[in-house]
Amino acid sequence: MMRSRLLLACCLLGALPLAAGCQKSSQSGLPTTTMKIGARQFTLEIANSEETRDVGLMRRDSMPADHGMIFVFKEEKPLDFWMKNTRIPLDIIYVAADGTIVSIKQMQPYKETSTLSDGPARFAIELNQDAATRAGAKAGDHLTIPAEAREAKD
Repeated sequence: MMRSRLLLACCLLGALPLAAGCQKSSQSGLPTTTMKIGARQFTLEIANSEETRDVGLMRRDSMPADHGMIFVFKEEKPLDFWMKNTRIPLDIIYVAADGTIVSIKQMQPYKETSTLSDGPARFAIELNQDAATRAGAKAGDHLTIPAEAREAKD
């Protein structure tokens, strides 16, 4: 009886983040959200602080095909990313504050030169390489940024 109550309590506590539209990532412990990009749905880890943005997807050997990371900045500005200590080839989607895709670029593992956005952006989304193309996403498309991924913490 006691064991079943404990199991029920654990299940209910585990459902709280889902009810709020946000859940925990199993790989990093970061909160996650789901987001439609092109014709596909992705589970994105939310990097919304300087510390989480600095680490990003470094030192990972793989990432599920339908996963990625959204980097959230306080203000819209030209952005640039590099691949220091990043082992996975990635697409980066730069997104303006209004949800418009500014540019989509590919980044190669360990490349330490900057990959610049083609204009001011407030968000950057990293997916496995070619995932953006397979989803049908392109510059000029509009994305709906989930509420839990709209605010930077710093």
